[in-house]
Amino acid sequence: MAVSASECDLVALDFETTGTAEGFLNTPWQIGLVVISQGRVVLEQSFQSLLRVPEEQPFNPYAPGRWAQLRHELAQAPSITELWPRLQPFLLAHPLVAHHAPTERTLLKQLFPFQEFGPWIDTLAIARLAFPKLPDYKLENLVPALGLASLMQQRCPELASHDAFYDAVACATLLETVLAAPGWNHARVEELAALR
Repeated sequence: MAVSASECDLVALDFETTGTAEGFLNTPWQIGLVVISQGRVVLEQSFQSLLRVPEEQPFNPYAPGRWAQLRHELAQAPSITELWPRLQPFLLAHPLVAHHAPTERTLLKQLFPFQEFGPWIDTLAIARLAFPKLPDYKLENLVPALGLASLMQQRCPELASHDAFYDAVACATLLETVLAAPGWNHARVEELAALR
């Protein structure tokens, strides 16, 4: 896709998952999506939902997030296939953005094996290149390290890291910050997608 990332619509995506447990797949229990249009986060174009997790599905006790408080709601939540008509406009025909993109890419391929998604832009790879002297590149630590905490508080009040919507917005905000920087504002989607 020979177009500047600042001139097209991108979609930042995050899943929260059950983690691995013996005999069970790593299963998403929450999804967050937000559009980045013309290099700017557009909160009005976003989506978030809990996802159904059967009560018999165990969670890895080390899986982050507030899943333990939500077990009843998760058993009643819509399945991701039921949400497909609402997800499709976000996930198809747009470059996708995630922090450590292989995780979200693998989950989408597992959930929708006959769909083609991407190209994928990985903000973890971008952050390592754009900010080479930082000691840590976890999304939850990049937000304060880059001075984005107050902006994230405005954009996602009452939410915190390891909430899928918060993390999708944080990922989008990180990319927005990078695309506004000299030397990055004309980066093409294909160039960003090639970073590993």
